[in-house]
Amino acid sequence: MKKALLGLFFCGMICSWANAQQSGEARIHGYGVYGLRTNQFGAGGGIEYFFSDQFALMPSYTWIDAEVGNLSNFSFDLRYYFTEGVSQVYVLAGYSQTFENTQPGTAGTRRNSVGGNIGAGAYIRITDWMGLISEFRFQSQGIQQVVAKAGLAFPL
Repeated sequence: MKKALLGLFFCGMICSWANAQQSGEARIHGYGVYGLRTNQFGAGGGIEYFFSDQFALMPSYTWIDAEVGNLSNFSFDLRYYFTEGVSQVYVLAGYSQTFENTQPGTAGTRRNSVGGNIGAGAYIRITDWMGLISEFRFQSQGIQQVVAKAGLAFPL
């Protein structure tokens, strides 16, 4: 988990540096998630960086409310936006890794699952400094479930 947080921080630093070097946009995301198969809620955040007119990279980290132990997910997605303006619709594909520890403090209880993401979502601008995000994605690792995401995004 420390490696994922360090990776997310490093990606954020690169995105902010690249934004200063090029004329790209960036957004900070805060969201809640719900796993449709496991009925588990979670919360997370990420940084989205537009490296081209319709393409964006988004690393994100999500903490999931597990019944027992700790459960979290790191994702790194490539997004393609079909529309521009107030309502922006996109598709995504990317890498995902789930970290699970069913008995914190005990040896031999950690599991990491690696897989991919595929999905679609929308960003709806509410004001110049805030927008609403919604997304459905299929995660292929672990229990292979569809995840619903909703939250807010803040352009930098």
